[in-house]
Amino acid sequence: MRVFSFPSGKVLPLRAACAALFVCILALPLSALAGPIRAKSAILYDLDKRVVLYEQNADARVPPASLTKILSMYLVFDAVEDGRVSLKDNVRVSRRAALEGGSRMGLRPGDKLTLERLLYGMAVASGNDASCAVAEHVYGSQAAFIKKMNSIGKKLGMDNSTFKTPHGLPAKGQYTTARDMLNLARNYIARFPKALRYHSARTVTIHNRTCENKNPQLGRYKGADGLKTGWATASGYNIITTARRGKTRLIAVLLGAPSAQVRAQEIDRLMNGGFALSSGKTKTVASYLGVRQTTRYASR
Repeated sequence: MRVFSFPSGKVLPLRAACAALFVCILALPLSALAGPIRAKSAILYDLDKRVVLYEQNADARVPPASLTKILSMYLVFDAVEDGRVSLKDNVRVSRRAALEGGSRMGLRPGDKLTLERLLYGMAVASGNDASCAVAEHVYGSQAAFIKKMNSIGKKLGMDNSTFKTPHGLPAKGQYTTARDMLNLARNYIARFPKALRYHSARTVTIHNRTCENKNPQLGRYKGADGLKTGWATASGYNIITTARRGKTRLIAVLLGAPSAQVRAQEIDRLMNGGFALSSGKTKTVASYLGVRQTTRYASR
C-alpha cells in the first residue's frame, strides 16, 4: 500500500492522506486563494458610501439569464406604487405563461394566485412561468412589458443592456453588464427596500412542490438577504448578492462563473474583501484579493 509521510513524521495511506489534504484546502481562508475573481466580470459596491470598491471587466457584455427577473420585479413594484396593480390582485395564469420552459415555479393553465405569491415564485423558484404571468397581468402582454423593461432600464443607467424576455431565457440580442446590473440592484434596493423579503425567502411551494432559493449566501453568509442567481449556457453562472453588517450594506455582481461552486466561493471572497475594507482590515479590496489595482474605482 502506498503511504504518505507528513512533516510531523506521521504516515498515512495515500487515500487517507489525500482526504486530509482536501480538508486542509477547504479550511483555508478565502483570502488565501489570491488572484482575480474567477468569472467573466464582477463589481462590488458600498451602498451607504455610494462608491465602487472593486471592478473587473465590469463593462463586458454577458447574457443576463435570470438576473433579468430583478428588473421585472422592479417594474411590478413601480406599478404597485403608481396604483396600476395591487399585490393582492388575483392573477389568472394563461396557457402561454404556464407552459414557459426553463426554471419554473410549477404553474398550471388557469391557476389563480395573488400577484405577491407570483413574486415569490420569481424571486425564489426563478420561475419563468411566474415571470410571464406577471408581465401579462401588469402590462397586458409580454411585448408591452418588455418594452417598458428597456425604457425603465435606460432611466436606471443601464446604458449597455437590452432585454428581449421578462425572465432571461436566451434570446438573440439580449445582454447586460456587471455595471448595469449594479445600477439596477442599487436603485431597486434604495427605492423598494421591502422587496428584499421576497429575495431572502428560502422556499416557495405550489401544487405540493417546494422550490428552494439557489442563492448560496442565504442562511450561510452573515448579513446576506438577497438578491438573485442566474444561469445560461452562453453566460455561465451569474449572481447579484447583497448583505448588511452594521452600517455597511454591500452589493456584489458576478457574471460568468464557470460553475455554481466557483460562483459561491468567489462571491464570498468578493464580499469578504468589501467587509474587510469597511472594518479597516485591508486598505483596498484589490489587495485583499491579491491583485493589482488596475481598474477604475469611483463613485456611481
